[in-house]
Amino acid sequence: MSSEITTQSIAQFREATATSQNAVVRRAVTKNGINNASYNQEVVNANVPTFAIDLDTGKVANQKQSGRCWMFAALNTMRHDMKDMFHLSDEFQLSQSYTFFWDKFEKANYFYENILNTANEPLDSRRVAFLLATPQQDGGQWDMIVAIIDKYGVVPQSAYPESQASSASKEFNTTFNTLLRHDAVILRELVANHAGEQEIANTRQKMLANVYRVLSITFGEPPVKFDFEYRDESQNFHIERDLTPQTYFDKFVGWDLSNYVSIINAPTDDKPFNATYNVDMLGNVVGGREVKHLNVTIDKMKSLAIAQLKAGQSVWFGVDMGPQVDRDNGLMADGVFATDSLFDIDSTMTKAQRLDYGESLMTHAMVLTGVDFDENGQPTKWKVENSWGEKAGKKGYFTMSDEWMSEYAYQVVVKKEFLGADLVDIYDNATPKLLAPWDPMGALA
Repeated sequence: MSSEITTQSIAQFREATATSQNAVVRRAVTKNGINNASYNQEVVNANVPTFAIDLDTGKVANQKQSGRCWMFAALNTMRHDMKDMFHLSDEFQLSQSYTFFWDKFEKANYFYENILNTANEPLDSRRVAFLLATPQQDGGQWDMIVAIIDKYGVVPQSAYPESQASSASKEFNTTFNTLLRHDAVILRELVANHAGEQEIANTRQKMLANVYRVLSITFGEPPVKFDFEYRDESQNFHIERDLTPQTYFDKFVGWDLSNYVSIINAPTDDKPFNATYNVDMLGNVVGGREVKHLNVTIDKMKSLAIAQLKAGQSVWFGVDMGPQVDRDNGLMADGVFATDSLFDIDSTMTKAQRLDYGESLMTHAMVLTGVDFDENGQPTKWKVENSWGEKAGKKGYFTMSDEWMSEYAYQVVVKKEFLGADLVDIYDNATPKLLAPWDPMGALA
């Protein structure tokens, strides 16, 4: 039987489509677009932004035209604690540009490391092609921001403010990735020509000097020492002098970052629950904290997030921020756009199928700051602090239905104390399975 599309089959399709109902739908869609024509007000009405647990986290931040959501989410969770401890104003922020600078610097070195490790593989090998497709990008994972803070500390935004390129990074990334690919040519040629280890190391140091200069010119020279001046909510003046980024973190954040771990929900056959996973060639700091995930059921992931919220601490989490998201009204809810009903089709897939078939992966990180429950104590909706500024959602906050969380949330970061002894033992002592670089659990938010 021929697989060719014939004029006869097209005529049959046209005839089947020529109904009065389709004509009405066609007029609605062509005038208003798919999302507006399929907008489901009943789903909106079922997700009123009122929550049983609702942490006061102040004003939202704005990552602008950059892919730093993972940094913003991490630094926001720390800022929330700082706000409570030191009575800082809602305007206070930690410098996302500072961690951005050092992440770019370390990612360049991490790229060089992977290029050298794969230098004997052909250019068309999948691993080398994966590296060269995007030498570095803005995105990252929780463990990657921990690696940066462990090495470089943090600073307030007043000590290292935003630059044009940190707020709109596309132009820089284009320039930077060209430089890194150029350097990859040189490093691979050195290996091909059997250069000695010292020659390769010297060449790499020169490359890193170039990288540092480019970053310093683009983003500004990061501070080594600084004074921290601030007024608290009562307008009392405070000043701390001669701080380093490390001493600032110790005094004003004070978290033991080794106690915060990545919990994922990936219900695919290749990733059994209650086991840990690393991702090949994923990271930023050579010799720093590696990315490690503990995979659990979605119900367990939710219960861990709820436990931390009940303890008064917000939760870093990662989602696929594409499907069923009403950005203007700040709603993440399955069915808010009833597209299947609009077209009379069935495009449903399970969460595992979406992961396996490339339909979904983690694309964005935000912060859980609240949750609501039904009469049986089960979560019904969640309050989410985004980093898209106050114009998105409800002054920057979103409401996420519990059903949407089940389908599109992939990661939370919680303290070990909420895991229980069995899961802590698995996280600390089990040998992680190494996933391929392109595995969806290696996606960067």
